[in-house]
Amino acid sequence: MPFKDIEQHIKQILSEKVQIPFSPITFLPIGGGSINETYKIKTGGNHHFFTKINSAQKFPALFDKEKNGLNFIAAQRIIRTPAVIDCSIIGDQQILILEWIEQGLRSPAFWKTFGEQLASLHKISNNYFGFAENNYMGALPQSNSYTLTWVDFFIHHRLRPQVRMAENNGLLDSKHMDQFDMLYGKLEAVFNNENPSLLHGDLWSGNYMCDENARPVLIDPAVYFGHRSVDLAMTVLFGGFDKRFYDAYQYHFPLPDNYREQWDISNLYPLLIHLNLFGRSYLHDIAVILKKFTA
Repeated sequence: MPFKDIEQHIKQILSEKVQIPFSPITFLPIGGGSINETYKIKTGGNHHFFTKINSAQKFPALFDKEKNGLNFIAAQRIIRTPAVIDCSIIGDQQILILEWIEQGLRSPAFWKTFGEQLASLHKISNNYFGFAENNYMGALPQSNSYTLTWVDFFIHHRLRPQVRMAENNGLLDSKHMDQFDMLYGKLEAVFNNENPSLLHGDLWSGNYMCDENARPVLIDPAVYFGHRSVDLAMTVLFGGFDKRFYDAYQYHFPLPDNYREQWDISNLYPLLIHLNLFGRSYLHDIAVILKKFTA
């Protein structure tokens, strides 16, 4: 697909949906995406937007799922997400256009608000674990079939599909497979019985922002109703958030005494995703967690 055709398509969308007249637009490449081309769009009228472009064949409906996740979180009126301007396909490319958000200072008040708001989001519940549609975690599809219990959902719709993929790709050996089988039998004793929580689903440090008014903004969701340990575990997987975030969350939605064990096991899912996407450098962390709970 020639880029000029994509540019013309975006001009048409902006003209129709946000009443911006046709004018020269500039695409400024932005780094950080592993599967998407990402750009800041500047129009002649000094309006700014954010857009992602990728293959509609390789990742079917990826942006449609992201749009639905952003809109679902936004509908709760708890924490900000970028407004979705458009999600469309032109030729073999899919395009997502979002409002542009200027970044601000991550002040102590920002972290406190972030913890409070995530706790409130996690209090939004559902009768079942899962979601009304399947979506993606990064570049891999994830099943969200409604399930009555968290342990059953976590085993059958999170761990086992990724374990099977890793085994088929020669990334896990028989020892790891045996350890996962042992782990499945111990999950009931680790996870407390809680109502399903509305999750962002992929809450690492690259998937939130601080806007110009020091308000938290969630981006790139992998939304479903699950155990809240999933979101909190992801926050520590690649470094951790500010202590004020965890203090505020704990105050508004106290954690169980064994929350660190829950976080370790919850992080097996994103680590398996990374193992399947990027290779064996993530196997060590998976092996450490398995040994901790199956030795």
